[in-house]
Amino acid sequence: MASARIKLIEALAMARVINTNSPGKRRNAQLRTIAEILRRLSQQRTVSPETKDMVAALVYCLRAIDDTVEESTRAWEKRGYWKKADDFQQKWWWASLEAQSLEKLVKAGDWHLLPEAMVKLLPRVAHIQLNRMTRDPSLWAGAYEKLVG
Repeated sequence: MASARIKLIEALAMARVINTNSPGKRRNAQLRTIAEILRRLSQQRTVSPETKDMVAALVYCLRAIDDTVEESTRAWEKRGYWKKADDFQQKWWWASLEAQSLEKLVKAGDWHLLPEAMVKLLPRVAHIQLNRMTRDPSLWAGAYEKLVG
């Protein structure tokens, strides 16, 4: 009886660990955050400190998306799925470019270019329905200082 219990415990200890925080889930969460920030930015009339924080937060969200793409790509390449990895990178290439573009805009203070940058991002999150805002403004508080500082 004791040895059967020990074998059961060993089997449970050797069970596969499932990661619920997958790159895809994190990527979708970042896309949702971008969609909400863009909605809030569209309601801003002037460039306020909160506006600057939101735009800086967009940079961090886009970087996080790019990180998840790299993570997924490495996993597929490790298994020999070169074509799938390459196609996936091609699908998400825009995240890194937009992050660099927005960072340049923020650091240069070219706020007159913000509407154009927002228009470039909107099609990327157009499929996300926002029935209510779920992101707290504390999420982007201080992001501007962190980015430029």
